[in-house]
Order: sequence, then C-alpha cells, then structure tokens
Amino acid sequence: MRHRVAGRHLGRETSHRLSLYRNLVTDLLRYERITTTEAKAKEIRPMAERIITLGRKGDLHSRRQAHRFVFDTAVVKKVFDVIGPRMASRPGGYLRITGLEPRKGDGARMATIELVDFVDAPPTPRPNRVTAAPSAATARAAAPAAAAAAAAPAVEEEVTETVADAEEAEAALVDDAGDDAHEEADEETIQHSEDAVESDEEKGSEA
Repeated sequence: MRHRVAGRHLGRETSHRLSLYRNLVTDLLRYERITTTEAKAKEIRPMAERIITLGRKGDLHSRRQAHRFVFDTAVVKKVFDVIGPRMASRPGGYLRITGLEPRKGDGARMATIELVDFVDAPPTPRPNRVTAAPSAATARAAAPAAAAAAAAPAVEEEVTETVADAEEAEAALVDDAGDDAHEEADEETIQHSEDAVESDEEKGSEA
C-alpha cells in the first residue's frame, strides 16, 4: 500500500514517468502553452515553476541545474534570456491551468497549462498538414457519386420539359372543351330561332 505517498504513477514505471515529465516541461517552456490531461498538468506545474525560478536567478549554477532536467539547450537559453526576465517581478505562480472538456474516446479530463503572460508571447509554430492523394479504392467509390452529380442537371431539365408539356396538353384540353361548349350553345340558339320562325308561320297561315 502507498499510504501517504505523494505523486501520481500514471500507469508508468519510474524512468518512463520521469522522461514523460521532462518532455512535457521542455515543450511547455518551448511553446509556453500545451494541452494535456489534468493529472499530468498538475504534476509538471511545480517542476516547470522551479525551472523558471532558476531562470530568474540567472547564475551559472542555476543554468547547470536547468540543463540537468530540460532536454533542449535552446529551451534553457530561452528560460534564462526571455522567460526569466519577464517573470522578474513575480514571486511565483508563473503558470495557469485551465480545464477543458473531456477527451473523446476515454473521457479523460483535459487541461491547458500555460504561462500567465502567454497573451504577449509569440504564436506557437504549427507544422504544415500534408494531405495524402486519394487511393484507387477511394477514386472508384467516388466515381458513381460524381457521375450522378453530373447527370443531375440533365435529369432535372428533362423533368422540367415533361412538366411543361403536360401543362400545355392540359391547357389545350381546356380550350377544346370551351370551344365545344360554345358550338353547342350556338346550335341551341339556331334551333330556337328556327322553332320561333316556324311557329310564327303557322300562326299566320291560321289567320
């Protein structure tokens, strides 16, 4: 049992865990902001603040102590030439931990650890993303979709023409029905006129 034993094991052996901490502290001092799990951020915070305190001192012994922990020589130079003078008036509390949403997949609690004056720091360089060329299988899978997209305007135009033809045919039928109704009305009018003339003639002959 590890009663009253401080620190987190993080599921790693001692050498592996120490290398992890040194890598995280080196990247934190290089980029001045990193995103990691909340447990790792809380573990490396006192280590990174100790290195920054050594940078505030600025003597040769402090520089050698920083080289014992930080992997990159350029990062040690940055701590003593840039970060240390920036934190000269601050007696501790150089870092800030901000909680983030849980990580997708395992739901681990994430956090961002950064220098408190990170707003004035230079932007973090990011590598350029290289997009791989589509494979043959991807091209074959995308071919039917591209053909369907190309044929869609022609199909839409054909459907539009069919609808227009149907509307014209319906209008023609309506016109023909109107003409037939007019012709029937004219025939009825003529028949009534002829009947009226015949009745008048009959009345005249009777008289």
